[in-house]
Amino acid sequence: MKLNSIVIFCASSFGNTSVYKEQAAYVGKLLAERGIQLVYGGGRVGLMGTVANAALDAGGQVVGVIPHFLNSKEREHTGITKLITVETMHDRKRIMNEHADGVIALPGGFGTLEELFEMITWAQLGLHKKPVGLLNINGFYTHLIKFIDHMVDEGLLKSENRAMLLVGETIEDLLEKMANYDPPAVTKWIEKDEI
Repeated sequence: MKLNSIVIFCASSFGNTSVYKEQAAYVGKLLAERGIQLVYGGGRVGLMGTVANAALDAGGQVVGVIPHFLNSKEREHTGITKLITVETMHDRKRIMNEHADGVIALPGGFGTLEELFEMITWAQLGLHKKPVGLLNINGFYTHLIKFIDHMVDEGLLKSENRAMLLVGETIEDLLEKMANYDPPAVTKWIEKDEI
């Protein structure tokens, strides 16, 4: 699968350890070096701003998508290649999805998780066939991954749907998994015995 453009979901803050900022910068730089356009939330603060600035500094193309009401809170990035202003959070995710061939979540909070889970749910429902991945920087997502595996163990998530969420410890590893991603032929539909 050719990855020309990737959505990055991540925090609008830096977190308590410098490794998140360092890795966000590395991700932005690597995407630019590989000719992969960055699509992100449009802010200039926190990890969001870091990944965008690193991509720009390396000569990359950066598209930001931000709702009007977040302009003052996330301080939209006016120096990126293209800034798209939308009305709602749903519009933001829809347009980001339309502009990308895949999705990666870096460390973040509720917003990052909400965006990630909406994208993987859309994939599960067959609304897109793009790879969705977690970059598990410094073990940030290890507990979440264990919980998702617990959902499978408890019979509330099918193993084939669990397999749709790719995980990488390095950006290189994750990009390779995404490039080789083969979406399942069958999507999640209610079966007779589930009614």
